[in-house]
Amino acid sequence: MNNKTILSIAGIFLMSFGLLTLFMSTAVNFDLLGIRAKQGNYVPFIVWTNWCCGLMYLAASYYFFKPAIYAKKILSLAVLVLTVAFIGLLFHINSGGLYEVKTIKAMIFRTTITIVFLLIAHFYIDRSLKKPNKHK
Repeated sequence: MNNKTILSIAGIFLMSFGLLTLFMSTAVNFDLLGIRAKQGNYVPFIVWTNWCCGLMYLAASYYFFKPAIYAKKILSLAVLVLTVAFIGLLFHINSGGLYEVKTIKAMIFRTTITIVFLLIAHFYIDRSLKKPNKHK
């Protein structure tokens, strides 16, 4: 598979993940469709962090289709935001705050997925940018 195909596939997945993240976060934040009640003891700052990351995923996915270094910068920021939020979640838990175990699992999953997309951007976007353009 060539770089363009890999980036297109990754871009579609990242865009889908971003849209799903935005939908779910918005639904919890604004109690749409009764989703908030199904979430149990959700942690509001984690939901808002996920919402912000959803926007970052959509922005970064654009740069998978039109390869630019901005995808790496946006995804690096998302990893940083998720890491800080995860540390905040641990403080929240240690101070007796209510939470669900699924929140910890979800944060580990989201951070891992974001790192995977960052690695794809690092290796494949960098290669695409370094290739000489044969059409010029």
